[in-house]
Amino acid sequence: MWPTRPGETVGGFRAFVLIALGTALLALSAKVNLPLPYVPMTLQTLVVLMIGAAYGWRLGSATMIAYLTEGALGLPVFAGPVGGIAPLVGPTAGYLFGFIAAAFVTGWLAERGWDRSVVLLFAAMAVGHVVILAAGFGWLAFGLGLGAGKAWQVGLAPFIAASLVKNALGATLMPAVRRIVDRRG
Repeated sequence: MWPTRPGETVGGFRAFVLIALGTALLALSAKVNLPLPYVPMTLQTLVVLMIGAAYGWRLGSATMIAYLTEGALGLPVFAGPVGGIAPLVGPTAGYLFGFIAAAFVTGWLAERGWDRSVVLLFAAMAVGHVVILAAGFGWLAFGLGLGAGKAWQVGLAPFIAASLVKNALGATLMPAVRRIVDRRG
């Protein structure tokens, strides 16, 4: 990722700026939340998937790793005024780690042309949401031992409708975002 040849300086600086911008947007999106019993509903998944689609799989995944690292180091980037290790081992852990895989998958699909139409991008973002929700569900059900029924009730069902709305919003906003952040430049 860091430049090693003279012509790569701009690319490395650009990547650094995009990662910093992405983690800042994620932190802001975490603060817009609806508190629920186990896991708050935030705008983070929308931002995760848009970053994946705009940045591509490499830079999108790197941005998610940077975000989780910032949180682990204690910066208050997670939902609520929270940072540190607790969110990375508590009820939100599966979702947070699912961000990496979702940015990867959405970015990979976008790089193969799925970001060129609203319908395909909606589908790519739906796959990303499935990844995040499956990781969150799996962690709640098996990592925390809530069981499948309770994990469905508190960690999956409340987020399905919002995920569809976020997919539609993200897929329609992406053409404008793509003009701002051209991942090939």
